[in-house]
Amino acid sequence: MARDLKYTRNIGIAAHIDAGKTTTTERILYYGGVSHKIGEVHDGAAIMDWMEQEQERGITITSAATTLNWPYRGTDYHVNIIDTPGHVDFTVEVNRSLRVLDGLVFLFSAVDGVEPQSETNWRLANNYNVPRIGFVNKMDRQGADFLNVCRQVKAMLGSHALPLQIPIGSEIDFKGVIDLINFKGIVWNEDDQGMTFKEIEIPADIIDEAR
Repeated sequence: MARDLKYTRNIGIAAHIDAGKTTTTERILYYGGVSHKIGEVHDGAAIMDWMEQEQERGITITSAATTLNWPYRGTDYHVNIIDTPGHVDFTVEVNRSLRVLDGLVFLFSAVDGVEPQSETNWRLANNYNVPRIGFVNKMDRQGADFLNVCRQVKAMLGSHALPLQIPIGSEIDFKGVIDLINFKGIVWNEDDQGMTFKEIEIPADIIDEAR
């Protein structure tokens, strides 16, 4: 029986090098049940970095595709994920991938914000009118500043970005996020590497910011 393309999505992941793009993809595969161990880039165990040169250097050289099923509100979506390179030397791989994407997850480091390859990839996505959602990574790192990244996205990329979530804490105090759509707090269970989460009331010290 043929798969209904209505529930199939081609989703790309793009970022400047070292923003955590492949690491994030590895988490998606783990949470989606595709892999039973989270592969790490630094030890050459990332599923998406399949080339020997990628494993040795710890960078993505070519776009890599994988697939998983992701349940959402009673519907099982078939998601084709394309992990693209973040290094300027391999920009052509990003350009090729954008031709087939339904959407793009754009990663930004919470510490470094918008970087040169962020701008290049954003312009390429503009050329193909690919819808984008931003993801601010590394919120637990020293110097993480979510709001500063949001300001940079607006000023440097010319995007009228609208936050859908804001973090609960930052750096060593990062605990979870506030879902601004449903107005609830979300914190992850560290015992299962974030596989499960629980909803909480929004902490009093950030409720005004959430509003």
